[in-house]
Amino acid sequence: MKPRPYGLMASFPSEQSYLDALRGLAGAGFRRIETFTPYDVAAEETVLAPRASPIGWIMLAAALLGGGAAFFMEWYAARDYRLDIGGRPVDSWPSFIPITFELTVLTSALTGVAALLWLAGLPRLDHPVFSDRRFRRASQDRFFICLRADEPGYTEARARAALLAAAPESIEEVRA
Repeated sequence: MKPRPYGLMASFPSEQSYLDALRGLAGAGFRRIETFTPYDVAAEETVLAPRASPIGWIMLAAALLGGGAAFFMEWYAARDYRLDIGGRPVDSWPSFIPITFELTVLTSALTGVAALLWLAGLPRLDHPVFSDRRFRRASQDRFFICLRADEPGYTEARARAALLAAAPESIEEVRA
């Protein structure tokens, strides 16, 4: 069985040609673009608008859930195991705050790390672009752009034409 196509990958010899190609592809309406460079290219962020990450909202929900669960756990335990210390009421909420805070932070942090790994698709030990023999140079001196085949409206002819307009060194099909 022939593997399904992952996309088209083009290599560029310089940072300037790479950025020009990115501008052209973004202008042509491509949104699922993967880039691989030997070093950080700061101008890339101005061309490809970064998507907002949902991790902050996920961590907020986890913090509220963890804090609420911690407070409820302490309140419930205080009802069943009454300790009359210093004449305080049974459900004295100020004494619940330290543990509630600690579990809020712990739940939020652990959920944030798990969400980061899940949203980034990690751990991923193999990627379809690794099968391309040219890709070894991505950490040395070449800039790569991969147009993914799972983009809405993707056709190989349209993607190849858009990449050819950018004048890359080479274009190869990548299979998953």
